[in-house]
Amino acid sequence: MIPQSFIHDLLSRVDIVDAIDRHVPLKKAGANFVACCPFHSEKTPSFTVSQSKQFYHCFGCGAHGNAISFLIEYSGLSFIEAVQDLAAYAGMQLPEQQSSNISQHSVSDDSQQDLASDYQHNNAEISPQDLLNALQIATRYYREQLKVSEKAIAYLKKRGLSGKTAARFAIGYAPADWQNLEVVFSDYNSDKTRKLLTQAGLVITSGETKQYDRFRDRIMFPILNQKGQIIGFGGRVLAKEEPKYLNSPETILFEKGRELYNLFSARRAIREANCVIVVEGYMDVIALSQHGIDHAVAALGTATTSFHIQKLLRQTDNIIFCFDGDKAGRKAAWRALENSLALLSDGKYLSFLFLPEGADPDSYINQFGKESFEQQLKQTLPLSEFLFKELCSEVNLQTSEGRAKLIGDAKPLLQQVTAPALSLILIRRLAELSEIDQGELDELLQIKRSSKIRTIENKPAKQIISPLRWLILMLLLNPDCIEKLDKSWLAEWNENTEEAVALKALVDFLDQHPHLAKDKSAHSLMPFLQNSPHKTLLESIKSDALKWDDGFDLEAEFLGALKILQQAYRKKRVAELKNKSMTMSMLTDAEKLEFQQLIKQQS
Repeated sequence: MIPQSFIHDLLSRVDIVDAIDRHVPLKKAGANFVACCPFHSEKTPSFTVSQSKQFYHCFGCGAHGNAISFLIEYSGLSFIEAVQDLAAYAGMQLPEQQSSNISQHSVSDDSQQDLASDYQHNNAEISPQDLLNALQIATRYYREQLKVSEKAIAYLKKRGLSGKTAARFAIGYAPADWQNLEVVFSDYNSDKTRKLLTQAGLVITSGETKQYDRFRDRIMFPILNQKGQIIGFGGRVLAKEEPKYLNSPETILFEKGRELYNLFSARRAIREANCVIVVEGYMDVIALSQHGIDHAVAALGTATTSFHIQKLLRQTDNIIFCFDGDKAGRKAAWRALENSLALLSDGKYLSFLFLPEGADPDSYINQFGKESFEQQLKQTLPLSEFLFKELCSEVNLQTSEGRAKLIGDAKPLLQQVTAPALSLILIRRLAELSEIDQGELDELLQIKRSSKIRTIENKPAKQIISPLRWLILMLLLNPDCIEKLDKSWLAEWNENTEEAVALKALVDFLDQHPHLAKDKSAHSLMPFLQNSPHKTLLESIKSDALKWDDGFDLEAEFLGALKILQQAYRKKRVAELKNKSMTMSMLTDAEKLEFQQLIKQQS
């Protein structure tokens, strides 16, 4: 794990305005900077960035965080990838142990961890940047070869691609010879270059000396990661040969189960459309883009994985899986559904579009045009309908045995759904189809739910900030204020509101991490509270600070709020003692003394 001290130093060195402005142009507005929110569609800017307090908050959708969380949400990076990116931008070196293990932390399966470990031990002289450079050189070479290959150009024209589109996607051509890359790598046969090109997935070695190019006589599609770096290729044959598509092998840079073709280039279009279309192939993506539909991505010769879906849900709330209508297409759609269930949340919308059998997005849009394809997009099948449609196709609902099998088949799927409202709706639908009482169905499914379903009440647009909220806000921005807080009084405060519970939790956290209270360079405690159950409330409270100017007297406000709460506590305690007994004789000696002191303080 990356030490919290490094995270803190990184956030202290980076200016959040500069970090965000690299991706979303910001405009000065009073003490803050604003933009239209990159996380939801809007015409009036509600995305606000505070330079003095070093955080952002959207008053429209509630997005909130620091420079690291912005990169995670905006670029779809993992936490470690975001830290690495921000550290490189700030000119900071990751701690050696964490830097060397970054690949292991960014993946979860054992095979990729072994690959990363082997790479670190056996190829210490070849860095990831060396691999990126080699792939960049190969890309330029393939693009130049496309310009002079008549058969490759003829193939692309036959597929309906323009030269402009081919250039935009950096499409190239790998000639048919065995060692084409020798032209651009002069020391092609040296041990070092041999290792470099093998690790980059560009050559295949045989024995100690033999080597040849992996990609030959293929149209080349560069694959970009979420930083826009070329990390691999997809190669398509020109004739009827197998395999039709050949992807780069798994490398330290490239893992096909985690990458999506065109995601880097499509991010803006995805946000503008508030939707992403997931298709099966490179040409599907490119054909859609040539017809003006730029928010499409493709899996790289593998089923849509949970990692793919997780990345996409960071970009949009609406995913459309567009597959062929044949058996293989429906099978691919079902795999996507299975990998989606555990990631669903209320407000996310996943649906499926099955084109007529024999058609794919590439052939369909070239034959019928953009308008017809967009009409198809309006007829998608919601995940819930597709789920039960497929399950019911396997059973006979006219029989008791068939309905029992439906419940058995649905059980492991519905157990994965954690979205509260959607889970209830799916169970009700299953109860209707199986003709069984929902209470009895709950027992059969054994689905655990939260004991509370929170209701959202309509609140006035402007609220008077409570003293408890003030205290929380001051501690978030100025943790050293805790030294002025009487903790014994707080321990006796028995109010059980959400704000009171959050305040006590915040105080407990500072007691456990006293160094944070003394650190004058910290802009906020929020980076250290990302796993707190009160995170949403704390972010909401912190956003109040965006309405202040930089001359706001934090200490005075803190002491004022503290005084109001102490007065409220004394008044409440006096009432409790009075209610305990109307005569002083029924109070203990300690309570009598306390009562007298409280009366004196009130006078």
